[in-house]
Amino acid sequence: MKILIVSQYFWPETFIINQLAIHLADQGAQVDVFTGKPNYPAGKIFEGYQSSGVLNEVYAGKVNVYRAPLRPRFSGRAKDLLLNYLSFVVSGLRYFPGFARGKEYDFIFVFATSPITAVIPAIPLKYKCNSSLVVWVQDLWPESLSATGFIKNRVALWLVGLMVRAIYFFADMILVQSKAFESQVAKYASLNKVSYYPNSIDPLSMASETNAALPDDIERVLRERFCLVFAGNIGHAQAVGVIIAAARKLIDLPEICFVLVGSGSMSEWVQSEARKYNLNNVILAGRYPIGVMSRFYDGAKGLLVTLKSDPVLDLTVPSKVQAYLASRRPILGALNGEGARVIVESGGGLVAPADDPEAFVRSIRAFYAMSDEERDAMGAAGHRYFENNFDMKQQVEKLVELFKVGLDEGRNLS
Repeated sequence: MKILIVSQYFWPETFIINQLAIHLADQGAQVDVFTGKPNYPAGKIFEGYQSSGVLNEVYAGKVNVYRAPLRPRFSGRAKDLLLNYLSFVVSGLRYFPGFARGKEYDFIFVFATSPITAVIPAIPLKYKCNSSLVVWVQDLWPESLSATGFIKNRVALWLVGLMVRAIYFFADMILVQSKAFESQVAKYASLNKVSYYPNSIDPLSMASETNAALPDDIERVLRERFCLVFAGNIGHAQAVGVIIAAARKLIDLPEICFVLVGSGSMSEWVQSEARKYNLNNVILAGRYPIGVMSRFYDGAKGLLVTLKSDPVLDLTVPSKVQAYLASRRPILGALNGEGARVIVESGGGLVAPADDPEAFVRSIRAFYAMSDEERDAMGAAGHRYFENNFDMKQQVEKLVELFKVGLDEGRNLS
């Protein structure tokens, strides 16, 4: 089986599509990747790469990677992001057909993070390479544009909806990362094209890097205090204000410490609030490679996931939830919708409503009062749920079976 992955993001950028490509190759598939030059999240082209020119390299000794020129994200301002997204479309349309010259693929698999326009360069390849086009939807368009306020004009949103409908028209199968996405995507595509295929985690990718160590002060805090760790993007959507509010309300329990690992648009605000209120129970640890994250998880009593209340975000399962479940540590959530459902259904944690600091504090106090055995049992339940629903090896096996059905029946997947 020959599979072409089209993705704006790929190794050395940290996305789940990296491990998924390896697992597809391990399943016996020939896997190629068409992508751009790595620059996420800092907005600078990674060392060893240039923004101009094309490049062919091999990832993990088994995946051929073809890179087209790309304008980096730079500061991440709206204009820079728009130009970055457009550059992937333009470069993809220009260079990807050359990468594919003389090749045929059974499937073109698009890792469709925002924006959905990343699918556009794959559409002509579908016909050039005599392939079926599979789109794995990670974010809802145009709903996310409206929810974030990026586009407020109804006519503009309607036009984006027409574009989404056209993109989905060319897809033979549309996979969605959340069950709640199915009905939303079906507004723009035939429901028989749409299937649930969740994000997954390769536990081996979370293994500690043996030569990496955390700073001594972080190691000491994790060892000596009751640490609740938040990992990932520290942005507006993550509602980190709930964590700061909880920290202010829990100063009567000095053992509890909130450790935020990552960076984002709200990082400086978190630091400012911690200084403003003299919160010695809040630590902004900064960014770390994925191979170091298990050190934080192992030292945590619980892992935090927060998400603001929003009709679109409520449909999403934050990817950190799968990583948390895989870590065997219990979860403390302040979110609604699908993410909350997964945590509750797994038995792997406690959940409070989004944007409700009082309820979140009650959950934390209840969690603090539990015995180590009770917390460990909660983490074990979450891990069992992970193995049954989000383990990457099993999920890729299911994906390959979906592909094989299409090949065996000698028809498109639609």
